[in-house]
Amino acid sequence: MKFFENFNFNNLFSKKKIDKNLLDKFEELLIESDVGVQIASDLKEKFKKEKIGKEIKDEKEIFDFLGDQISKILSPYERKLNDLCKNSPSIIVVAGVNGVGKTTTIGKLGKLFTDNGKKIVFGAADTFRAAAIDQLELWSKKIGADFVKSDIGTDPASVGYKTAKFVEENKSDIAFIDTAGRLQNKKNLMEEYKKIFTVLKKIDPEYPHETILILDATTGQNALNQVEEFKKVSKVTGLILTKLDTSAKGGILLAITKKYSLPIIAVGMGEKESDLHPFDPIRFSKMLIKN
Repeated sequence: MKFFENFNFNNLFSKKKIDKNLLDKFEELLIESDVGVQIASDLKEKFKKEKIGKEIKDEKEIFDFLGDQISKILSPYERKLNDLCKNSPSIIVVAGVNGVGKTTTIGKLGKLFTDNGKKIVFGAADTFRAAAIDQLELWSKKIGADFVKSDIGTDPASVGYKTAKFVEENKSDIAFIDTAGRLQNKKNLMEEYKKIFTVLKKIDPEYPHETILILDATTGQNALNQVEEFKKVSKVTGLILTKLDTSAKGGILLAITKKYSLPIIAVGMGEKESDLHPFDPIRFSKMLIKN
């Protein structure tokens, strides 16, 4: 996952000084890395103001500058994982489109919290796919979490209801409610998703305490559309970006924070239990531009 994986800035140096050609390429590469046109333009102007006409030692100086600027942009949106359990119990709905890794991410989140002594419940409200129910059940057994499910095809909202009631009766700490990987442009599916929130609020107006939206880094600019549509149904309280172990550039996080100011909770770097990492803007920015 690199911004400029196969690019050598030295090729653009004019006597080792920043010129217009390099500035334009700098902006072009940022746009290609999904940061968005506005942020690319802003970074270009900051780079121009601080570096143009000055001697540049090597590429590292450019990468250090870029990493520092990215970290400054993202730092206000860092959200600690422990914030997710500030309520007792904490009811958390996990959303996202097909294939972003919701169920796997729930399993990893559960592992992080069970390792810290929390009593976790998984609710399998993706009742459209037996495989999703089975996968979440395997994760529950693997990490020692309680598990709530219904038959395939059951109303997803009823599973959300059962999960919240189970949490209250068993004095659990956190419930993660998995939802179907619905396409955000399918109105009927989004209505079923909306119903989960309606039912939960009948138990307690504060439910759910959190709605985490999972985004796939490989989808690029389409992630902005996903955020827009899910925000129409329920307040999104945090983001997790997955699949950063791929060729995805991850710059989309900058575009999302610029437009929606949403907190970032964690990033996923692979399939292993240990591959979900709390979001750290400094670490993320270094990883993003590593060359």
